Amino acid sequence: MSADLRALIRDIPDFPSPGILFKDITPLLADAAALDAAVHGLAELARPLSPDVVVGAEARGFLLGPALARELGCGFVLARKPGKLPQETVRAEYELEYGRDALELHADAVGPGHRVLVHDDLLATGGTGRALCELVGTAGAHVAGCVFLIELAFLGGAERLAPHPTAALLRYDAG
Repeated sequence: MSADLRALIRDIPDFPSPGILFKDITPLLADAAALDAAVHGLAELARPLSPDVVVGAEARGFLLGPALARELGCGFVLARKPGKLPQETVRAEYELEYGRDALELHADAVGPGHRVLVHDDLLATGGTGRALCELVGTAGAHVAGCVFLIELAFLGGAERLAPHPTAALLRYDAG
């Protein structure tokens, strides 16, 4: 399965800025069998973590996150760019490979007793994942673990998410 999914991911050099090798997952999403395999594979990684809810980062965490939540039988919570959520929010800022950004979560989206699965399409340096974990903790919930479609292991993102269990369906050990 992983080899078929990997074949549907395009490398786009110098996007969104020079020196970045972007992993384009749109061909994978366009292939019904691959999309199904990706969601099923992510769910198999996440199921042992027993999450109550999946939280995904805008915008690419929204692509597979709701389908993953449905497969796991739990809800999905949006982590959005600042100013996009209508209720009171909690906020975390983070560094990207190519800049700085922030995410917000409705303050009441998760809380004490919730086991939250952090999800995004790609784990690179861990900035986005770490911000999601911070948001979950600020809201009083427990990070059950982190699951990604792709991990760029050579950038060390999983280490930045410790001590949270972290897994990815596809792993790239070199750029």
